[in-house]
Amino acid sequence: MENLKKLGFGCMRLPLLDEDVTHIDYETLNTMFDRFLAEGFTYVDTAFPYHQEHSEEAVRECLVKRHPRDSFLLADKMPVFKITKAEEYPMYFQKQLERCGVEYFDYYLLHNLWSEAYDLTTKLGGFEFIQKLKAEGKAKKVGFSFHDTAPVLDRILTDHPEVDFVQLQINYSDWESASIQSRACYEVARKHKKPIIVMEPVKGGGLANPSDEVQKLLKGHNPDASCASWAIRFAASHEGVMMVLSGMSNLEQLEDNMSYMKSFQPLNDAEMQIIGKAAEIIAASTAIPCTGCQYCVDDCPMQINIPRLFSIYNFVQQFGTNNFPAMHYNRAVAGRGKPSDCIGCGMCENHCPQHLPIRENLKLVSAMFEKK
Repeated sequence: MENLKKLGFGCMRLPLLDEDVTHIDYETLNTMFDRFLAEGFTYVDTAFPYHQEHSEEAVRECLVKRHPRDSFLLADKMPVFKITKAEEYPMYFQKQLERCGVEYFDYYLLHNLWSEAYDLTTKLGGFEFIQKLKAEGKAKKVGFSFHDTAPVLDRILTDHPEVDFVQLQINYSDWESASIQSRACYEVARKHKKPIIVMEPVKGGGLANPSDEVQKLLKGHNPDASCASWAIRFAASHEGVMMVLSGMSNLEQLEDNMSYMKSFQPLNDAEMQIIGKAAEIIAASTAIPCTGCQYCVDDCPMQINIPRLFSIYNFVQQFGTNNFPAMHYNRAVAGRGKPSDCIGCGMCENHCPQHLPIRENLKLVSAMFEKK
């Protein structure tokens, strides 16, 4: 962990050949990994469900097979949401080793713990399993990613002081959020003296292209800095943060991120004040705080493209209506369910790390686009 450059390569939004998330552009990804390692960055993060279970294989083909194993740090995650009995832990872990083409992971996490998932994981011995992996050398460091309130995080870290690190959602938009509780969760992790890996620093890409008002504010202070750079530097500026993950989808995003993270400089006081103003502007205009993680999609019986519809809805709320949102809406529902097709089963809400009222929000989208 010593002298690590703080930018991590998140493999949830890899470059694509077309709109199918399983059609990953290996040629572009090869170039991106090559550039990433050439500039001295090392941390790569994947997970079982990313790209509908194709991310790990892409990492194998584009990174593991093409670079020495000691030239990068690889993180993967146990899909606790799929585990129903203890004997499934080693089965999934072995499958991940094979998919990634490695014999061990440098960092291994219990994926997406929240209150109910934690209770089930505790019952099935998930924490004991990852400690066993560490003892066997199959996982060098172990921890968990987390999406819930600060008191739940405090409970987990109190119960399990043996974990090496924690992965939290931290970005300037969610820093003071009552639902995400980024600051409160950060403070809990610091209290327990756990190194922090940051996920969603750009909030699913939303902070890379914020509203005109926010862009004007940020560009007015530094015309040469991208909006994404402000978000990633904010996350990386906090004491105890060892790594900030960015889900980069093209070479341009990678080069931009590396340009300011090679010799990272924390935000100064004036920049922190500007970020605070940007957060206030965003809070006043974001209708549905969806990060686009896609966890809600797979089990939807009506195949509704929930994150995409929420993104379009937020766009209209922030920028007004014109032909483009209608076009994107039509594409989002083509061959899939419309918002009004929701049967109210609640499967989506069971998977949502943000604990959004998805069913109610779908009614808002329906009212906007499915006018009679």
